[in-house]
Amino acid sequence: MSTDGATGRDGAAGPLAAAGVLFRDAAGRVMVVRAVYESRHPVEVPGGGWEPGDATLRATAVRELQEEMGLRPRLLALASVDWAMSSSRPPIVSFLYWAQPLTAAELAAVRLQEDELGGYAFVTPRQAASALPPRLSRRVAACLRSPAGSGPVEMEDSFPVGPAAAGLPPGPAPAYTRADGLDLAGGDRPPVVPPLDRETYYATRPRIRAEVQVLAADPGGRVRTARAPVAADRETPRAAAARLLRERLGSVRPPGRLLALDWLPGDRPRLVYVFDGGRPDRHRPAGEPAAAAEAAPAEDRRTAAALAHRGAVSGPLELVDGVPAADPG
Repeated sequence: MSTDGATGRDGAAGPLAAAGVLFRDAAGRVMVVRAVYESRHPVEVPGGGWEPGDATLRATAVRELQEEMGLRPRLLALASVDWAMSSSRPPIVSFLYWAQPLTAAELAAVRLQEDELGGYAFVTPRQAASALPPRLSRRVAACLRSPAGSGPVEMEDSFPVGPAAAGLPPGPAPAYTRADGLDLAGGDRPPVVPPLDRETYYATRPRIRAEVQVLAADPGGRVRTARAPVAADRETPRAAAARLLRERLGSVRPPGRLLALDWLPGDRPRLVYVFDGGRPDRHRPAGEPAAAAEAAPAEDRRTAAALAHRGAVSGPLELVDGVPAADPG
């Protein structure tokens, strides 16, 4: 299925959204699960797709774990954000969260949803790299290798981008072993035929909207901002930010750090990527309309939070309607 003009069940183009959870045990192993309806790429991390009833992607992660494993995860920081594009499906924006380690009692209480999962296992980072599909393998490996306090990692197609790219160069791709050799707990139900074919599944999934906002300092030192939708079927948020800098703020420099990710709840939520636009390359000509870039309003919580984060060494802030996100539980 081509993604050009692809629309979901709400009739409008935009990315799909998903959230996964990274559980580590005392030995540093990470939890993976086996999906019963997927034989090509059977191993995943716990999680799933956003649904309209989910107030945030944190809520998506919690709901999926409750439904599929009987767990209520205690989510910690956002580990990564990944914008993945493909010619065979719509773009997907995926959040991965760190979670508090599970207690022995919680593990004993795991109850797998039989029509979704066929088992789970804790595996070493090396085993996870081989068992997970290539994109997810790269994403998880980058999270596990990211220095403490430096996340979330910004990614495109599961490759680190922006400032994170220099510190997390991709290693050689491991052999893809899928579920071979995994010691699965909770049963080992054989694969089943999915209820929908791939094209129908993607065509009926709900979409969100994605936007970018860039913050730049004009020659007088004032902060200027511009914002625009992401053309989700043909560009990544970072590419959209570069376009916005060029067209609205007169800069040919690439966007700098991803400062914040702001989830705006609603019937069709918006996810706003906020980038540091640096200092534009040229002065705005006297005849150019001032509307090309508007001064950031002081009351804009998102802008204020992003500006305050400019000097930090960590990855982007996770915001909900301009306010730092928290565990919904």
